[in-house]
Amino acid sequence: MPSLTRADLFSLEHYAEIRASFREEVMAHKAKRRLALGPNAALYFESLLTVKYQVQEMLRIERIIERAAIEEELAVYSPLIPDGQNWKATFMIEFSDPDERRMALTRMVGIEDTVWLGVSGHPPVRSIANEDLPRSTADKTAAVHFLRFEPDRGTRSALFAGAPLLAGIDHPAYPVRISVPEPVRAALLADLTP
Repeated sequence: MPSLTRADLFSLEHYAEIRASFREEVMAHKAKRRLALGPNAALYFESLLTVKYQVQEMLRIERIIERAAIEEELAVYSPLIPDGQNWKATFMIEFSDPDERRMALTRMVGIEDTVWLGVSGHPPVRSIANEDLPRSTADKTAAVHFLRFEPDRGTRSALFAGAPLLAGIDHPAYPVRISVPEPVRAALLADLTP
């Protein structure tokens, strides 16, 4: 199982020196891990590298150098790293207009539980949402959710055999069904062990 430890992190001084090139590497990596679900939603699939970047940025912003505080940051972000049997993603509902976003979030209550990935001939892999804390109320959903997808062995085998990856949302206020573009599919396949 991939993990991130204090030994994997750069010192603040070293990070300051390499930050620009490291950020460029991470942004190129992230570009292959963003999946648009229609015009106003997207999945941003996490990886060891994206989580390392997030931790490094938090340490830099907060000027954290104490061992215990670094371990706390690792404990917060490490659950976002996929373990070879799953995918983990940040699900974002994206409306640039604040009023439009506010109205949409009231219509989309529960959307985080209706996101899925899968292959034809196999049951969809439904999202497991917000395991850390609830992000919706009866009146509105949040614009950001943390999702986990656990594809079964048959789904994983079909993907490794070349089956196209599908994705969608089954919410009545925002239904979506798409084929996952090949660069994203390849990045997600690399996250899995057969």
